[in-house]
Amino acid sequence: WSRAPSFWWSPDSWFCAGCSPLAPLDGARGPAYTGGMTVPLTYSAHARSLLRLGLPLVASSVAGFAIHMTDTIMLGWYDVISLAAATVATSIWFVVFILGAGFSNAVVAMVAAAAAEGDLVRARRVTRMSMWLGLMFVVFAIAPLWWSEAFFRLLGQTDAVAAEAQRYLRIAGWGMIPALLANSMRSFLSGMQLTTVQIWVTLAALVTNGVINYALIFGRLGAPELGIQGAAIASVLVQALTFGVLALYAQAKFPHVALFQRIWRPDWQAMGQVFRIGLPIGLTSLAEGGLFSASAVMMGWIGELELAAHGIALQITALFFMFHVGMSQAATVRAGGAFGRRDEAELRRWGKTAFAVSWGFGVLAVLLMVTVPSQMVALFVDPDEPARAAIIRIGTTLVLLSALFQFVDATQIVSLSLLRGVQDTTVPMWLATVSYWLIGIPASYVMAFVWGWGGVGLWLGLTVGLGAASVGLMARFWGRSVRLSR
Repeated sequence: WSRAPSFWWSPDSWFCAGCSPLAPLDGARGPAYTGGMTVPLTYSAHARSLLRLGLPLVASSVAGFAIHMTDTIMLGWYDVISLAAATVATSIWFVVFILGAGFSNAVVAMVAAAAAEGDLVRARRVTRMSMWLGLMFVVFAIAPLWWSEAFFRLLGQTDAVAAEAQRYLRIAGWGMIPALLANSMRSFLSGMQLTTVQIWVTLAALVTNGVINYALIFGRLGAPELGIQGAAIASVLVQALTFGVLALYAQAKFPHVALFQRIWRPDWQAMGQVFRIGLPIGLTSLAEGGLFSASAVMMGWIGELELAAHGIALQITALFFMFHVGMSQAATVRAGGAFGRRDEAELRRWGKTAFAVSWGFGVLAVLLMVTVPSQMVALFVDPDEPARAAIIRIGTTLVLLSALFQFVDATQIVSLSLLRGVQDTTVPMWLATVSYWLIGIPASYVMAFVWGWGGVGLWLGLTVGLGAASVGLMARFWGRSVRLSR
C-alpha cells in the first residue's frame, strides 16, 4: 500500500486505498479516485454499506450460537448429568474466553484504522501481537479450568455434576488456544472488510461440530462412546480447524501483508497498544456477561420453574441480540476507518446509520415478542413436561418484558462498538461496569426481593442497568469521542 490510490478486488467488493470513504462500492463500476477528498454518501447508501458488511457477521454470530445449541441438545439426549455439567462448564469457559478475547476484539478497530491510512504494516503488527497476548492469557487461564471441581462445589453443584464439569474443562480448556487465535483472524478479516468468508467457515464448523459430537458422544461412526468428554474433544477439534482455515484464507488473500512472517519475534510497542485497548474491552464484556449470570443465580433463588423460564427467555433474547452483535462489529469497522482518516463528519454519519439500523431491527424484534411470545417459549419445552403450562406462562411474561430492553440493549452495544472504533475503551469500561453492577444488579435485587415483584422485578432491573449503560455510553460517544477523529 501507499498513500497513492491502489485497488484490489475481493469476493465482497471493490476497495480503494486513497478513496474516501473506504467502503465497498459497486464492483461492476469500480471506485472512482477522489484524490483523497471526502465524497459523502447518502444515509441510505451508508445503511446499505453497513448491512453489506454486517449481515455476514450476523449470520456468522447466529451460526456460532447454533454450535452451542447443538452441544446442548446432543448432551441432553445423552444424559441429564452430562447436560447439567456441560451447562455450568461452558458458562465458565465462555466467561474466561470473553475476557481473553478482548485483545483480539481490539484488532477490528485498529486494523480498520490502519487500513484506512494505508498502513498494512501496523495492521500486521497488532494482529500478531493480539495472538501473542491470547497465548499469554491461556497460560494463566488454564490452571483454574484444570482444577475447577472444587469451584463448582462452592457454587452448589452436586459431586457428580462438579466432577463431570471438570472432566469437560480439562479437555475443552485447551481449545481456548485455537479459539482465541481464530478470533484474532476474524478480527483481522473484519477490519479488512472481508466478512462473507466468515459465514461459510462458521457454517462448516457447525456441520463439523455436529458430526464429531454425534460420533464421540454416542460412540457412532466407528468412534468410541466418550459422553461429555467427546463433546469437549469435538469443541477443541472444531476450534483448531476454524483457526487453520481462517489463517490460510488470510494468508492467501493478503500474501503481501506477511501476517505470519517471523511471528515468533515480539513487538513490544504493538503489544502495549493492543493490551491498552483490549484489556478494557475484555473487562467490559466480562461485566456484561456477569450481569446475566448473576440474574440467573438470583432467579434460581425464586424457584426452579422461574429459572427454567428465565433460561428460555434468555435464549430467545440472545438469538435476537445476534443481529446487534453482527451489526455492531460492522459499526466498529466503519468507525475505525473514519477514525483512521480523521474524518469527523463521516464518523458522525456512520454513527447515526448504525443506531438507525439497530433500532429498525429492534422494532421487528419487539413486534415478534409481543405477538407470538408463548409460541416461541413453547418451542423450548418438552410436550410431555408436567410443568409445561407453568413454564410457558412465566416465560411468556419474561419475553414480553425483554421487549422493553430491545432498544436500550441495541443502543448500549452500538455505542460500545463505535467507541471501540475510535479506540476509546477505558472510560466506557467504567461506565458499563457501573451501569451493570452498581445500578442494574441492585435494581434487580430490590425489585425482585425487597418489593416482592419476583422474576418480573428482576428483568425490570436488567432493563434499568442496560438503560443506564446506553445513556452513559451514547453520551460519551456523541459528547466527546466522536471529536477524537479531528
